[in-house]
Amino acid sequence: MIMDRKSSLGSQHKTPLPDQPCFCNGVCVLFSNLYLLLHRLKGKPTRKLKAKPMYEAQHRGIEMHSNTATYTCALEACTNSETVGQVHARMITDGLENDVFLETKLVDMSSIICRTAENARRVFEKIRQPNICLCNAMIRAYARNGLWENTLTLYYQMRCSGVEPNRFTYPFVLKACGGLLSLQEGKLVHYHILKSGICSNIFVEAALIDMYAKCGSMEDARQVFERMSVRDVVSWTAIISGYAHNGYAGEALVLFQQMQEAGMTADLVTVVSVLSAIAHLEAVEQGKVMHGCVIKRGFEGNIYVGNSLIAVYAKCGCLENAGLAFEKMSKRDVVSWNTLITGYAQSGYMDKAMRLFNQMRGASIKPDWVTMANLLPACAQVGALRSGKCIHDYIVKSGLDSDVSVGTALVDMYAKCGSMEMAGQVFYKMTVKNVVSWSAMIAGYEQNVLANEALTVFGQMQLAGVKPNLVTMLSVISACAQLGALEQGKRVHDYMTSNGFELDVSVETALIDMYAKCGSLEIARGLFDGMSERSVVSWSAMIAGYETHGRGEDALALFKQMQQTETKPNHVTFVFVLSACSHAGLVDEGWKYFHSMSQDYDIKPRVKHYACMVDILGRAGCLDEAYDFISKMPLKPDDGVWGALLGACKLHRNIKLAEWVAEHIFKLEPENVGYYVVLCNIYAAAGQWDGVAKVRTLMNEKGLRKAAECSFIEVNNNVYTFHMEDRSRPQYQGIYAMLESLVGQIKEAGYVPNLDCVFNNVEDDVKERMLLSHSEKLAIAFGLINTSNGTPLRITKSLRVCDDCHNAAKIISKAVEREIILRGAHRFHHFKDGLCSCGDYW
Repeated sequence: MIMDRKSSLGSQHKTPLPDQPCFCNGVCVLFSNLYLLLHRLKGKPTRKLKAKPMYEAQHRGIEMHSNTATYTCALEACTNSETVGQVHARMITDGLENDVFLETKLVDMSSIICRTAENARRVFEKIRQPNICLCNAMIRAYARNGLWENTLTLYYQMRCSGVEPNRFTYPFVLKACGGLLSLQEGKLVHYHILKSGICSNIFVEAALIDMYAKCGSMEDARQVFERMSVRDVVSWTAIISGYAHNGYAGEALVLFQQMQEAGMTADLVTVVSVLSAIAHLEAVEQGKVMHGCVIKRGFEGNIYVGNSLIAVYAKCGCLENAGLAFEKMSKRDVVSWNTLITGYAQSGYMDKAMRLFNQMRGASIKPDWVTMANLLPACAQVGALRSGKCIHDYIVKSGLDSDVSVGTALVDMYAKCGSMEMAGQVFYKMTVKNVVSWSAMIAGYEQNVLANEALTVFGQMQLAGVKPNLVTMLSVISACAQLGALEQGKRVHDYMTSNGFELDVSVETALIDMYAKCGSLEIARGLFDGMSERSVVSWSAMIAGYETHGRGEDALALFKQMQQTETKPNHVTFVFVLSACSHAGLVDEGWKYFHSMSQDYDIKPRVKHYACMVDILGRAGCLDEAYDFISKMPLKPDDGVWGALLGACKLHRNIKLAEWVAEHIFKLEPENVGYYVVLCNIYAAAGQWDGVAKVRTLMNEKGLRKAAECSFIEVNNNVYTFHMEDRSRPQYQGIYAMLESLVGQIKEAGYVPNLDCVFNNVEDDVKERMLLSHSEKLAIAFGLINTSNGTPLRITKSLRVCDDCHNAAKIISKAVEREIILRGAHRFHHFKDGLCSCGDYW
């Protein structure tokens, strides 16, 4: 059709000029066209000619009436928008602005050469009644430039104006549907194709497969593929690529096998898609086979194939092979370098990754945001703060810090390396922040046990109008759990329910954990009972809730209920079960469950389980049996195992064994200040101040300092923090006055300050004043002042609750007729009517 149109249009402009023979004009035109054609046949760059024959002929004085073929060659010779404009101007001068074939060519070449649809659009809009060829040219121009909405708009305008789309229209329209990921639009266009009767065209069918694949509907793509009467390499590649990119790597390889059996030879695109599927499956042997095929077909020099081979070997952990594939590439782009750098970084070889990063810069390949986004998470994973800072310096110098993905990766890296100050500096300097950026900052605070700050940033995120996602909310839930902030936790739960968040198993489990850690086992159990599906993590979270609240019998009862279901416990479940036995003083049950792990569930006990058994025996006073158990362990005992025995020595005041155990621990964990503090407390409780001085000297020599204790209390939806001897609150005078009054009351009820809880060699009256200023007591007083009568007080302490505060809280609960829920580092205490839920066994 196009050739017929071209011939007819060309014939319209062959009328000879009055003063010049037709023959001469025809010869000039013929030689002019031949000049261009010969340059193309000789392999010379015709686009650099800038329509030279036409203008040279005129310069010689030959009056040349150019025809359609001449202008077609001239347009194809253009190299930039300026030369296209010159040819267009001459077409208008020669009265050819209404030549539909030339206008179609002009639209096509404008989009190709100018790399924009704007010039093509201006030409197209001047044409009153564009035919199918012109419309197709404009649709191609929009599609080439990724203007998917414009492509579809013009398509519907065509149909409305009576211009019937043809087999050349639909592939580009389907490409636009795929670009927009609009399955609905794609299905509508498919319906139009079926009505038009050209659905059996192989190019249209291949475009349909590609569109459905890009929209994620592989079922529809497969139906089109199966109905094809004839399949070419493009069709096979489209379906294979679709499965590979939609995560169905195994099916992609099956289809590739069928393609080979059908006698089809894979092209470059097929090979790249197959290698992508192999990388996804981490199937190194198949990768090696495919590498051999690549070499046989002579594709090894192709940069896309080379990059795909590097990706296969890197994903499979074969970094030596990945390096060889990289070295064999004659040409490398930024993707080649990024792929290998990522392989080294994700495998933990940060030194090699950084070395390659520096080589990349030396090779004049500029690292991009992808390079940074892959290097920074690797730094975060291995805690390589120094490397991360070097990368940060480069990012700033190269101007990549304005990219939101790079900024987010920097925040995440600093947070995971424990440098929240730097994370905050990067975050607040970011001019553009998306939900991922906010989530990274919130998660950073939460992971670094700065829950108050995490909730503050969450509030800022809401004020900024950024809608949180599920990742954000899981971090916020965890922050509420850290603080024991029940009311804030409830508000977060309500927010998720009212804003349409899907409460799947992972979210419900996180909420169960949060409510349990906020002291509300009733709500936690209600959520657990209401779950339509429970995972092993859900069961473990609820068992852990009972265990931390000192309700060992309930924890074991729930575990027995779990055993009646199809959900099998894992090693984490057994840690909570054994811990429940420990804090309930159930030695025999502890032994039973320890042996049941291997006998009934084929779970080999880990070091953590041995530590639990030591804790069970130690708390029960069986110190010799615990030591004997450690000496017979098939695994090397770690600091957790020895630490459990050291804690038992403190509980039962066995100084001699404590000294011997401490020697083992200090060799394993010489920088862990907690163990030094425990030994120091053991000496202090026995009045051995020389031992205390000795340990403190050792700590000073190593530069170790005891972590400062703090307690949190939630009042009126705000969380307040208190430190020992805290006088920073505006109400501090009222707080201390309340404490003086309380101590007077409870002394009358039998309270005697436990001076053994002060590990300083000072006078008794000083010790008593020091006990008065413990952070949990300050929080209790603050709560009593600022809440109404009968309101339960919920307090979370960063360290273990001391014996004196435990005893005082019991008597205070009866004196003020309040329930006090006090959570220590590992244990909950529910004080009510002068009693504690732990039964004083903790």
